[in-house]
Amino acid sequence: MTPFKKVLLFCHRWLGLISGLVVFIVSITGCIFCFQDEIQDAMYDYRHVEVQNKPYLKPSDLINIVAQKHPKASSDYIIYYGADRPAGVMANLGKEGLKYVYMNPYTGQVTHTDSPQTNFFIIVEYIHLYLLLPPAIGKWIVGVSVIIFMVIMVTGLILWWPKRKTDRKRSFTIKWGGRWRRVNYDLHNVLGFYATAIAMILAISGLAIAFEPVSRAIYNMANVGNGIKYEDEVTEPKSDSLKTSGIAKQPVVDIAFAHARQQSPNAEMFLIHNDPAVSGAIGVGAYPKSLHYAKATGLEFDKYNGRVLKSYIYDKKSPGLKLTEMNYDIHVGQIGGLTTKIIAFLASLICASLPITGFIIWLGKRKKNRSKTGKARVAVHHKTHRRAVQSV
Repeated sequence: MTPFKKVLLFCHRWLGLISGLVVFIVSITGCIFCFQDEIQDAMYDYRHVEVQNKPYLKPSDLINIVAQKHPKASSDYIIYYGADRPAGVMANLGKEGLKYVYMNPYTGQVTHTDSPQTNFFIIVEYIHLYLLLPPAIGKWIVGVSVIIFMVIMVTGLILWWPKRKTDRKRSFTIKWGGRWRRVNYDLHNVLGFYATAIAMILAISGLAIAFEPVSRAIYNMANVGNGIKYEDEVTEPKSDSLKTSGIAKQPVVDIAFAHARQQSPNAEMFLIHNDPAVSGAIGVGAYPKSLHYAKATGLEFDKYNGRVLKSYIYDKKSPGLKLTEMNYDIHVGQIGGLTTKIIAFLASLICASLPITGFIIWLGKRKKNRSKTGKARVAVHHKTHRRAVQSV
């Protein structure tokens, strides 16, 4: 082995030992989260409603229904998930935390109330993002571990790549009939090779979700040469509380939702940001496909008179903004439907297995080296003893 590869092997081995536990936790939780929508759809009836030939209730109606049950709550987010799905309101109860209230969007009947603190998949998501640590700490531990894992994947690929073409066929397959240590070695190397490209995409998209500088870097790379600046395209407008002339005669949240539906008549899902504590405008996102967050059209409204302050029409967005808004769908594998979800699931499962198979390889080599050292000591002892006898 060349000195360069010895350095790579040292880095690969010890970086793996340092980050292995976090990589396993992040990968296995990501694996579980991939199909969370499908699993919850199968488990819970409230996630579907019967389609009715009548319009949705207005957002203000949903807010009033929540207020009857939780008078002190502020309805920060309202979501219409689709024609055959419920509407949801995220109610902020202050010190009591958050509640997700699900309703039939046609009748207003409350079908389910959920708390994020007890929802299994939200807990899995928080483990994936923060290891259940305070977000400011957990985010960095996960982020650094993911970056280390990316380095490990690259070094592993360089170390494993076969020199001769005749060795490639053997190197790209798992020898299932071999001894268990050989199978474990192949599982680590061969599966690691096949998962590398997808694992890199999942890692980068995850870092972009967690860290603004990474998302900004992706945005800038996709917009190279077109002169579009992030601040000019993405900066959200703010309502001016001093200019309250022409106050709307109906709730602005209703005006915003009606305008968004008119602007995007084919959208299946609408997300309304209605946080009264924020000085900015009321925002509405229109999404072509339910539970998918790519290809959205966004609108910002003055929260006093309902005037449109800014629009983010999908077809007019820059390539950078389109790409960064795809990060979530890419990260969970739903960007290309069921096929890409399965690919992301398998890649995450392989990534979870790599620290385990790698640790077994390291442990086996360590025992082997100890055995060789012990045999060498015995041989030296016998040789010394034999010389002592001969001298006598």
